[in-house]
Amino acid sequence: MSVEAPGRGHRINAVLRQEEQVTPLELFFDLVFVLVLTQCTALMAGVPTWEGLAQAMAILALLWWSWSGYAWLTSVVDPEEGAVRLVMFAAMAAMLVCALCVPAAFDHLGLLFACAYAALRIAHILLFVVASRDDPALRHSVIGLAISSGVAVALLVGASFADDVLQGAIWATALLLDFGGPYFFGVEGWRIVPEHFAERFGLVVIIALGESIVAIGAGVQVGVSTGVVAGAVLGVAVAAALWWLYFDVVVIMATRRLARAAPGREQNSIARDSYGYLHLPMIAGIVLGAMGLKKTLGNVDHELALVPAVAMYGGVTLYLLAHVAFRLRNVRTLNSQRLVAALLFVALIPVAIRIPALAALAIVAGLLVALIAYEAIRFSSARERVRHELASQAPGEPL
Repeated sequence: MSVEAPGRGHRINAVLRQEEQVTPLELFFDLVFVLVLTQCTALMAGVPTWEGLAQAMAILALLWWSWSGYAWLTSVVDPEEGAVRLVMFAAMAAMLVCALCVPAAFDHLGLLFACAYAALRIAHILLFVVASRDDPALRHSVIGLAISSGVAVALLVGASFADDVLQGAIWATALLLDFGGPYFFGVEGWRIVPEHFAERFGLVVIIALGESIVAIGAGVQVGVSTGVVAGAVLGVAVAAALWWLYFDVVVIMATRRLARAAPGREQNSIARDSYGYLHLPMIAGIVLGAMGLKKTLGNVDHELALVPAVAMYGGVTLYLLAHVAFRLRNVRTLNSQRLVAALLFVALIPVAIRIPALAALAIVAGLLVALIAYEAIRFSSARERVRHELASQAPGEPL
């Protein structure tokens, strides 16, 4: 089905999505987001201060919100049909410019970053406007999104002319308004294809974990020694553990929960909260951990400084807490073992800064493996049912 402009001739048009499978163009689009993650990690590693961490996390949050907006968009329209493909290419270029500006987005490249971000959001809103021509409810939601996004972009432009605390305050306000748009204007009008939507966010988790692997290689500065090899192996173990914690059971249950929700407000609220909001701390936790890995591989025999140690242990904590919140939102139960593990990582930060970086990394890997082993043994029956019975059923089938 095509959505076309009324009046003379054919202008820009969009074809509504009919299939659940993620398209090659969506995967191509995500490659640009890889550079965003790399640049944020590099910013923190290059400026290993609290200010550097705060700036990288603010930039990541802003560009994450934009990326997730395109996930919503391509769950409505087919990105590989009509003029949508060309607009997607333009959006990729805008996100690439944003990524290139990351190291100086709070400095002399602030205005360029804001302008590129404006182009990224304009392309997004434009395609949604086209897709909503015959859907008044969707059009209402798009108008609300355009208002909140427009105000946020204006604030970012203003922030490029400010400094220090004032600049940070303007950025914080822009983020609050951008993220708050769906709350202020409601979610009733949005439409998604649940399986496609969940898969898009699962794939971006893999992309973030891939960045943590890249950080291992980028952190090596003194040749491949025994300590570096051990650190690389431990780093892969950490990345694999984070992958396991998400994809072993969580992604299966999340997809089913989203697909079985009533279309409209209920389904859209779950999508907004579980994916748009709660996947951000997961991605941020992985990126923070990647910064810690990079610093660890840079000098495995020395102690980590406080900021890199907080990034590595705090990143894993943030990732686990996001899983706890994710379960609370969807199942209304508390994942106590992951909550305890998250608190334990926080408690161990003072230890991490007093032992060699390699030992600190080994503690992270050991605790994550222990957590996985506990869950696999303690909940073996439920895990098997989810992985081999529920996973084989269509999402709409009864339990």
